[in-house]
Amino acid sequence: MVLQSRDKTDAGGRQMAVPPYWEEAKAELMRRDRIMNKLIPQFGDLHLVGHDDPFTTLARSIVNQQVTPKAANAAWQKLLDACPKFTPALVIKAGAAQLAACGLSKRKTEYILDLADNFKAKKVHAGEWHQMDDEAVIAELVQIRGITRWTAEMFLIFNLLRPNVLPLDDPRLIAGISHNYFSGEPVSRSDAREVAANWEPFRTVATWYLWRSLDPVPPP
Repeated sequence: MVLQSRDKTDAGGRQMAVPPYWEEAKAELMRRDRIMNKLIPQFGDLHLVGHDDPFTTLARSIVNQQVTPKAANAAWQKLLDACPKFTPALVIKAGAAQLAACGLSKRKTEYILDLADNFKAKKVHAGEWHQMDDEAVIAELVQIRGITRWTAEMFLIFNLLRPNVLPLDDPRLIAGISHNYFSGEPVSRSDAREVAANWEPFRTVATWYLWRSLDPVPPP
């Protein structure tokens, strides 16, 4: 597999690395899939932007669980305002009351504090995740309170930049498949798997474009 890498900058001048497989994936998906062939060009040079810090990525995924993107973004911004240096130690220091004041439920507050404790006490092997396969990373992550398979899959996509993740528990992926492939009709997991079989080994990339098809504005 030939991998290409380019860097771009955002409006603030920060570098945003293009995942090394992205251009190849776009070409392959457009060649194989008529829906992707129409969809991908609509988003020009936009691409998946990863999050470097494992703890921050997982915490944000917990915040995003079962709420709308608007509500999740608002809560996340308040959380960053409360803890500008978002480290496990400082999150623990902030405590449950301050986290809850950011709009988090009691359960999500507990989950984020437990996540911080796991990182601070080095109960997880974050330094080894890049060398582990997808299922091994998922198996370790779901041992942490509040980390579901969906959360772990978001981590694989947004932190480890794994190219072939298919998050079947993600309602927006299912909605994207329904909207683009089934004219809005209900879609089963079996239907989704069948459609996605044509995307391997770039299911992450196809998923990202389906997300964008529902919300064309790229996420922060």
